[in-house]
Amino acid sequence: MESHGAGLRRVLVLAFCVAGIWSAYIYQGVLQETVSTKRFGPDNLRFEHLAFLNLAQSVVCLMWSFIMIKLWSSSSNGGAPWWSYWSAGITNTIGPAMGIEALKYISYPAQVLAKSSKMIPVMLMGALVYGIRYSIPEYVCSLLVAGGVSVFALSKVSTETTSSKTISKLAHPNAPLGYGLCFLNLAFDGFTNATQDSITARYPKTSAWEIMLGMNLWGTIYNMVFMFGWPGASGYSAVQFCKQHPEAAWDIFLYCLCGAVGQNFIFLTISRFGSLTNTTITTTRKFVSIVVSSLLSGNPLSTKQWGSVFMVFSGLSYQIYLKWKKLQRFQKKRKSM
Repeated sequence: MESHGAGLRRVLVLAFCVAGIWSAYIYQGVLQETVSTKRFGPDNLRFEHLAFLNLAQSVVCLMWSFIMIKLWSSSSNGGAPWWSYWSAGITNTIGPAMGIEALKYISYPAQVLAKSSKMIPVMLMGALVYGIRYSIPEYVCSLLVAGGVSVFALSKVSTETTSSKTISKLAHPNAPLGYGLCFLNLAFDGFTNATQDSITARYPKTSAWEIMLGMNLWGTIYNMVFMFGWPGASGYSAVQFCKQHPEAAWDIFLYCLCGAVGQNFIFLTISRFGSLTNTTITTTRKFVSIVVSSLLSGNPLSTKQWGSVFMVFSGLSYQIYLKWKKLQRFQKKRKSM
């Protein structure tokens, strides 16, 4: 009975994590699309300073991680010093800013799909720079993802009315530039992840909250310099816009709060169930985000675009399966030793 109760608690915790990640990031996606496409106030103006979202996100997550460290983390020595995150902070500032800026040029579903192809630049970097050899199934995964993104990018929406409606919501429609920014975002993310892995390898006692604090500390510093570092910088215009349009300011605050809450659930999932479970949850969340965006925006995807979406998520699902098989082999090997 005791083991049954423990199993039930584990299932409930997993369901709690899934609900938390899905609700936080799906709603954050809705807010991100709203801020990037909506016209605010009687003057009918767009919020053009989307990089400001990156600064606001860093500030809120910095405060959140500091509070959580004070409340939940026991003080321990051996964690990574705060200055060790400076290089990862650079790429973690530039990369997400490019991903957000892409929403000026491509739709939210297109951005989500493009950013789902993170495995492609990672494999390219591994093969070209580090000489890593990948298996044929891994290359099949990358081809499915790359092919799906390409088909989606080249597809036309189902009708001319839908096409013009979609384009009219974008500030500056430019598909090549939008997808280019997304893939640069992925390249910078690859460097960020590699640097974080290096830090945790050198300082194994570093907690997830300390990583969150260090990354967002440097992200806040860099974004503050970029947004307010000289007279006439875009940060001043962003603040003025929020003062004149409180609705936009409220959407931005909720966007940042969703990001902070979502990070909490991601850390909880990784600590309790491992990174593979977290990858599965976040991958399915991206698919649901595309469906929700299509329904809320009133811009249904064409049959060809839905086919490309399923291509991408088939590749990602196959990748998750390969990771699971690899994990099973590793665990069996450890038990036999």
